Amino acid sequence: MSKIEAVVLDWAGTVVDYGSVAPTTIFVEAFKQAFNFEVSLDEARVPMGMGKWDHIKALGQLSSVDARWKKQFGQSMTDTVVDDIYQTFMPLQKAKVADHAQPIAGALRTIEWLKAHDIKVGSCSGYPREVMEILVPVAADYGYQPDAWVASDDLPAGSRPGPWMALQNVIELGVTDVANCIKFDDSAPGITEGLTAGMWTVGLALTGNAVGLTESEWQTLSISEQAALKQKAYDTLYQAGAHYVVDSLADAIPVIQKITAARVRHLRP
Repeated sequence: MSKIEAVVLDWAGTVVDYGSVAPTTIFVEAFKQAFNFEVSLDEARVPMGMGKWDHIKALGQLSSVDARWKKQFGQSMTDTVVDDIYQTFMPLQKAKVADHAQPIAGALRTIEWLKAHDIKVGSCSGYPREVMEILVPVAADYGYQPDAWVASDDLPAGSRPGPWMALQNVIELGVTDVANCIKFDDSAPGITEGLTAGMWTVGLALTGNAVGLTESEWQTLSISEQAALKQKAYDTLYQAGAHYVVDSLADAIPVIQKITAARVRHLRP
């Protein structure tokens, strides 16, 4: 069978939370509360898409952050420190995630098109299960109900950039061939996840981490500023290996049709 059987969607910055704001700001706040240490929003975005514990560790390993941490504390961050920041992060994230559960404009229209064409909708996230258990029902109240969802701490093998969450969706959705799946994501680790799972991958440039602005912030920019940020986001996602990049999930239907045509010709990712 050579047809698209399923898509696997990221959450923040892909379907909900324009700009992927909820996790980014909480990372900054968690470092501040736990250790009175400053990280910038730009630094916090670098590992975006990974599981949150792994994200904190990767953030601490950035050269700029590591240098400041050593200056303040005399050594690099340890896993015990990561644990402490993670424990601070979790209640903050749980308190805020529902505030960013509204679907991005046009996302539900594309999802309705998918279901009308008998394409199943899976999903996975860098959020752990205890955060997803808050986010999922609130998103459902807004009209978003994927056929499956997988959290970053559900699988013993780990999470992004590995393929395991995407492949768990394949299992739960009963997909017969991973080449009949498309992974949509706004971050490089999420694109890698889809690639290593053997799926087609589509990057979303404007609504998520690649630009990192809320919709209102984006709209205040000049045309030239928007163009520069858009080009950088497209470059970032293509460099991560995305087969296609579009502005948002609202713009995804033509790409899904192209990939469907490729599968009819028995082409694989």
